[in-house]
Amino acid sequence: MIERLGFGAASIGNLYREISDEAARGALEAAWEGGIRTFDTAPHYGLGLSERRLGEFLRDQPRDEFRLSTKVGRLLEPNPRFDGGTDEADGFAVPNDHVRRWDPSLAGVERSLAGSLERLGLDRVDTLFLHDPDAYDLDDGLARGLPALADLRSRGLVEEIGVGVNSVEAAARAVREGDLDVVMIAGRYTLLEQPALDDLLPLCLERGVRVHAVAVFNSGLLAASDPARSHYDYGDVPAELVARTERLRAVCDRHGVPLPAAAMQYPLRHPAVERVIVGTSRAAAVRENIAHMTMRIPEELWTDLRAEGLAP
Repeated sequence: MIERLGFGAASIGNLYREISDEAARGALEAAWEGGIRTFDTAPHYGLGLSERRLGEFLRDQPRDEFRLSTKVGRLLEPNPRFDGGTDEADGFAVPNDHVRRWDPSLAGVERSLAGSLERLGLDRVDTLFLHDPDAYDLDDGLARGLPALADLRSRGLVEEIGVGVNSVEAAARAVREGDLDVVMIAGRYTLLEQPALDDLLPLCLERGVRVHAVAVFNSGLLAASDPARSHYDYGDVPAELVARTERLRAVCDRHGVPLPAAAMQYPLRHPAVERVIVGTSRAAAVRENIAHMTMRIPEELWTDLRAEGLAP
């Protein structure tokens, strides 16, 4: 079993492109066969498609052998104006027959969890995250969402609670204002950039809050063969980051280490980071990620990155 690598299920919710049920199951089978036992999803991913596909797979596995997280804050409701359109404006190649409605209240969180369990076809999830409150109303999300999550945990409906965000400032506020078990931070503690080092990670260590690092390739930039044609934070890549990526690759090449392997293992060197979560819809890419995670990386590579000012 690979303890420190999790499977992020956004891609099997048709992130950016449509994939078949068979391809999604193939990616999940490759993850399971490779020893991955932590899975993360959300209603947001494909308007429930990710949860349905993941649940269909996990229902065939022994429940005590895996950990599962999903998210609340965005309620899915039928789209009264559905006319055959798609959800591609939000990044998912699925019919937009449902809409997302922000509701971090206790009633909204309870309803969201119930909907997720129905789509998953499972009786429980282990961890529940408040999803992207910084994208809606951070003050409202923390004021209502964090107590709601704590209420569900106190009643034994979930084992752990946390917040999943892109902003280190939002994550740090959530840690200070709530009683969290885990923080999921996307793209802000990677081999490319480390703003989480200044405040968030020391705070999590102090409070005993575990960190899951996601988007460790920075929207695919650190895994792309041609960084200039890749994405950064789901947009175009600034020229300075293309140059930095190539410098990172050059150091990795000198040590015979693929850049994606270094990108996956780098966050785990910090004591606050428990796990990295990586998603893909391709079985071959899952197996490649597992190989990268289990590859031995010489300490000299990290020394050289520090010497060249590329990694703290």
